[in-house]
Amino acid sequence: MAKTDAVKIACENRKARHDYFIHETYEAGIELRGTEVKSLRGGKANLKDSYAEVKDGEIWVEHMHISPYEQGNIFNHDPLRRRRLLMHKKEILKLFGKTREKGFTLVPLKIYFKNGRAKMELALASGKHNYDKREALAEKSAKRDIERALRDKQRV
Repeated sequence: MAKTDAVKIACENRKARHDYFIHETYEAGIELRGTEVKSLRGGKANLKDSYAEVKDGEIWVEHMHISPYEQGNIFNHDPLRRRRLLMHKKEILKLFGKTREKGFTLVPLKIYFKNGRAKMELALASGKHNYDKREALAEKSAKRDIERALRDKQRV
């Protein structure tokens, strides 16, 4: 049986693109335990307020919440435990150097399943100020108004 490149998104951090400027994105595997995979497949995860950091040559994701699996009983794990991300050593060292620069952080964007394996899209990002957020919302609103006007014009 041939594997397909089917990608199923388990959860997404929609607020991240609003709160941060995304400079680069990376794909990382996630080291999960037992029932965490079943909870993820059910979409019972939350990336809000989560972040990643490089410690001792490894990347760890903090504050990522994976709800306990309902049928997991004693085999469930702590929902907020630190989870290791799996990347190549060169990528980890590159990210370590980038995060030491002022203003850069690692933000999880989404978790998805690719060929049956859990993956995380990780972004190298810098924070937005309130005026940047307002400007982005104004641009989005203006673009929506223009598209609406063009669509109405085509109807007439």
